[in-house]
Amino acid sequence: EVQLVESGGGLVQPGGSLRLSCATSGFPFSLYAMSWVRQAPGKGPEWVSGISTSSLTTEYADSVKGRFTISRDNAKKTLSLQMDSLQPEDTAVYHCAKAPVAGWAVTRAYDYWGQGAQVTVSS
Repeated sequence: EVQLVESGGGLVQPGGSLRLSCATSGFPFSLYAMSWVRQAPGKGPEWVSGISTSSLTTEYADSVKGRFTISRDNAKKTLSLQMDSLQPEDTAVYHCAKAPVAGWAVTRAYDYWGQGAQVTVSS
């Protein structure tokens, strides 16, 4: 059974930082590209960032480029998202998501996501 469990969310002031983590199990993590997807209240899912299996390639949505950094640890089967210079528009539930097919390339497609971590940016 695929399991994705996010942690590290919380309340932060504008300009602050948070680091999200995602613990995974139930699939060969090192063989799948991974992503972070967020969903703000009343809106649909928004792809935020993706990383290839070897971490050689990372991609970001324009809205977070230069502020967020995605990383992975294949030995620990974990995915992370370092979020800096957070703004109120970054408020959302953040989900880690697994690519639907094994392969090395970054993809915006996903078939499983976790329950999510709430990130609230407010003064």
